[in-house]
Amino acid sequence: MDNIGVDFLSELVGTALLVLLGTGVVANVALIKTKGFNGGFLMVNFGWGIAVFSGVVVAYNSGAHLNPAVTLGLVANGAPAFGSAAAHTLVPVNFVTVLLYILAQLIGAFIGAVFTWLAYRQHFDEEPEPANKLGVFSTGPAIRSYGWNLVTEVIGTFVLVFVVIAFGHQPGQAAGLAALGALPVALLVTGIGASLGGPTGYAINPARDLGPRIAHAVLPIKGKGSSDWSYSWVPVVGPIIGGLIAGWLALVLLPLIK
Repeated sequence: MDNIGVDFLSELVGTALLVLLGTGVVANVALIKTKGFNGGFLMVNFGWGIAVFSGVVVAYNSGAHLNPAVTLGLVANGAPAFGSAAAHTLVPVNFVTVLLYILAQLIGAFIGAVFTWLAYRQHFDEEPEPANKLGVFSTGPAIRSYGWNLVTEVIGTFVLVFVVIAFGHQPGQAAGLAALGALPVALLVTGIGASLGGPTGYAINPARDLGPRIAHAVLPIKGKGSSDWSYSWVPVVGPIIGGLIAGWLALVLLPLIK
């Protein structure tokens, strides 16, 4: 437990940077009078991929989960410890460490969203559509159907967590985003967004959606409108289910196919 403080700070800072750059690219595309206005969904996909790359590099000491679905998926897969053996920051997996990882991710996501608002403050003031302002902070469905939106988030998160765990089955590797490497994870997230992001905006991370949604609710954003709490459970529950399924199925499938 001596290193849990290091891991907590690592997850917090890494997730903050992830969300700052991720919500930042959405702001650049969605808010009027920005240099990237109407840059398109593929620009958002690449921006989130680079955001993940940056967060993983920064959060190496903690294993760079940056996502409660990844943390819970590794628990479901039977991971005995979190962190980095190379950095000597390993901590045993138990209720306290899981809770602290998730708390750090939520706080980091909130902080990252606040800094995005500060960076684009004038553009938030100029933007007339409340939905575009909310869309910077949190995801929303293209077609609102809670059941099918949930299915989309489950599938997208399953892909993320299953691939991360699969890489951990390679010789000399350990499960976790940091072990997978920053660039492959960035490409994976970019691919998930391009392939599966259309229906819901691919939260695939409860902290990434909930932390910024809370920031949207509490920040003094001019003309911001509703934070859409009626939908907010989907990008939390869906990724958790997807992460857990990936962790459990990896226990059965990966030894058979690798």
